[in-house]
Amino acid sequence: MTSDAGPAPAPQPRSLEDRVTPALVSGPGFFRAPYDAATGRAFAALGVGWVWHLTGGLILWTLVVVSAAAVPAFGVGLPLLALSLVVARWFGAAERARIAAQTGVVIPAPLPVGHVPRGFWSRLWTPIRDGRAWAATLYAFLAMLLTSVFFAVAAALAAAAVAAVAFVPLGRDSALAGWTGLSWPATVVGALAGAVVLVWAAAALAQYGSYLMVRLATVLLGPSAADVARARAAVAEHETRLAEAAAHTARERAVVLTESRTAAVSAADTERRRIERDLHDGAQQRLVALGVELGVARRLADKDPEHAVAALELAHREIKETLAELRDLVRGIHPAVLSDRGLDAALSALAGRSPVPVRVEVTGDLTPAGSAAQAAAYFVVAEALTNVAKHAGADSVRVAASLVPDEHPQRLRVTVSDDGRGGAEPTPGSGLEGLRGRVAALDGTFELDSPPGKGTRLTVEVPCAS
Repeated sequence: MTSDAGPAPAPQPRSLEDRVTPALVSGPGFFRAPYDAATGRAFAALGVGWVWHLTGGLILWTLVVVSAAAVPAFGVGLPLLALSLVVARWFGAAERARIAAQTGVVIPAPLPVGHVPRGFWSRLWTPIRDGRAWAATLYAFLAMLLTSVFFAVAAALAAAAVAAVAFVPLGRDSALAGWTGLSWPATVVGALAGAVVLVWAAAALAQYGSYLMVRLATVLLGPSAADVARARAAVAEHETRLAEAAAHTARERAVVLTESRTAAVSAADTERRRIERDLHDGAQQRLVALGVELGVARRLADKDPEHAVAALELAHREIKETLAELRDLVRGIHPAVLSDRGLDAALSALAGRSPVPVRVEVTGDLTPAGSAAQAAAYFVVAEALTNVAKHAGADSVRVAASLVPDEHPQRLRVTVSDDGRGGAEPTPGSGLEGLRGRVAALDGTFELDSPPGKGTRLTVEVPCAS
């Protein structure tokens, strides 16, 4: 039983808020905040980040500040500042990797500094002029403050919730119950309610702090606005070039299709005229002569039986010759052996009728080739063998047919090569030019290699689905 509903829509990518702060963007996310995996990731990111920023971040910040302050007073401050900013780049890379591992958010790296010119002073000034290194230094300071505040507050709220829950089994005579002036059941209910509120507040605060950390890292550790603009401009330029190339290819394709259509129409008209000429000059004249001979035989049947028999014999010969001409004519339109026994047998039949010795080599099964492709291959070989017999002066011919491997869609390749005098050219109105038009109409390729004195090689490829 089939369904018309169609394929299911592809899932939409989750936003940063959905991944990092589900408690603040949706009701279901808020209700499952205490046991949501995002809360665990947020606490881990804040805790590890707090330790990391208080060590590596604080060291980096201190190093950059001291180096910058020492630049006017001591010359050694300038190299130290350059080295500190290089370290800031490394710090940013490590921080992006940590955030990706703990939150699942991948922050793209800023563009590299680029080519560093030669010379001591040029190499020294390159990291100092690196805006992303300064941004990473600023991030080290701001992230240290952010993680310290949010981790401390969230941890304090979680600890308070644990303390409230721990108060419940203290009993009726606890000091806190007496201090509040509430009954023991009311005190327990209040403690549990407070614990629930504190747990939800700690979870939401941890998620929000993790979100702010990720946003801060995106702004200060990712590509700058200028880098993003340049990247978008480069992508737009690349897409424009691809579109221009596609348009150019389409225009060339349109020209080729127009030419091949014209050639196909011309070839069809030429073939029609040939059939009309062959019928008029051959079979039609023989049929007229046959009618005359039968009329003579009828008139002489009683008066001169011997002459009547001679006329009938002549009419019989005319019938056999007319049938032979009609068979040749039909073979020129579409040979019966091609439909009955396939291209392999049809090529062997052509080789058997050729006055020049022909070796036929068929590789693999040619059944996947369509009838139009096989017919085109047949007539290419027939015309090529006719040209060899008339003009090439060759001693032998080789005909090879196979499917082109690793082609999608599959293509049928036919090659006819001889050892004759060469120099063949597909001049307008020639049989080779007609073959070129027939092949082009099927979106195939026609390649003729015929250097004078070195034989001729004709290679044709047509799509099997033609």
